Amino acid sequence: MTTQASAPPSTKSQALRSYDVADFPALTGLEEEWRFTPLKRLRGLLEGAASNQSAHWPAHGYGPLPEGVRIGSLAKDDPRRGSVLTPVDRISARAYGESDLGLLVEVAREAVVAEPVIVTVEGGPSDVLAFGHTFVDVAALSESVIVFQHVGTGTLADNVEVAVGDGAKLTLVTIADWAPDAVQVQHLRVKLGRDARVVHIQVSLGGDLVRQFTSVEYTGRGGEAELYGVYFADSGQHLEHRQLVDHSVPDCRSYVGYRGALQGESAHTVWVGDVLIRAEATGTDTYEINRNLLLTEGARADSVPNLEIETGEIAGAGHASATGRFDDEQLFYLMARGIPESEARRLVVRGFFAELINKIPVESLRERLGDAIEARLTKAGA
Repeated sequence: MTTQASAPPSTKSQALRSYDVADFPALTGLEEEWRFTPLKRLRGLLEGAASNQSAHWPAHGYGPLPEGVRIGSLAKDDPRRGSVLTPVDRISARAYGESDLGLLVEVAREAVVAEPVIVTVEGGPSDVLAFGHTFVDVAALSESVIVFQHVGTGTLADNVEVAVGDGAKLTLVTIADWAPDAVQVQHLRVKLGRDARVVHIQVSLGGDLVRQFTSVEYTGRGGEAELYGVYFADSGQHLEHRQLVDHSVPDCRSYVGYRGALQGESAHTVWVGDVLIRAEATGTDTYEINRNLLLTEGARADSVPNLEIETGEIAGAGHASATGRFDDEQLFYLMARGIPESEARRLVVRGFFAELINKIPVESLRERLGDAIEARLTKAGA
């Protein structure tokens, strides 16, 4: 067990980390890390008892694997388990302790994987609490694209550990395309080796409540992390995204760019981007930006960028956040050329998301996400 700082932390570097649920006090909803999250909608993930049925899900499906990739089970005593991620909250600690067999995805050393690896995570009964654990082991000097797509219903808390070896390149795509009543709370942590690079594209469309926390740490010089997010909240949905990029090694780089659209009464999104540059992380270059587009009245977007800098010897650091409605000039330009207002609005939204969706290196997924966004706009009469 690893525990840090029993008192409320004043900085991200002092935050409590532990594998033991008992080390985390019960939540009240007043905590800074949880003040945006509707705790009553978590369906017992904080305190409820897991059912025996939870051992049967989440289920994982995948097709034939390309050369250089192996998928198997992650035993509870596998020494890799917990080597990347130490829980930073009560639900993540529950998932660590109560998940049994996990999923193991391995990419061989120096493998250049020709095809994307697509894993489908299938939900179970919504009244059953489930806890999951995934370890992605990307060996040194390899190149790969891995996709996790979440479908069905369910109530799931899970941890995902991603180890990217020295000189390796990984594009990781995670898609929350849950049924409307699903609940998921996830902590995904990436550990980067020397000169390693990760591009993570996070897409959130489905679910009643989805809360995803992504954290990154560097273990050698030259590490690069690019974190992108696309989310579209409909009426009643709560979609929450948090990042912590922990620069503790010199000469590393990070970029965070998230974009969201909201429509419908009580649609709510939360984006909190934290970047920590420790005293020893000289030469760091980092930037984060979040943009939100409000399509209707009654929707709410909370956006909180944070920079914590402990050294002045950096290459660059900045952040930005913007939330607004349709650009009237863009609409006027399109409508002046004979495009009906409803079609003009759809074009603006598609253009808003296009840059990030095009970063997904799987054409079928790009088309599917474009169709899903189009369907939501059509449903709302945009």
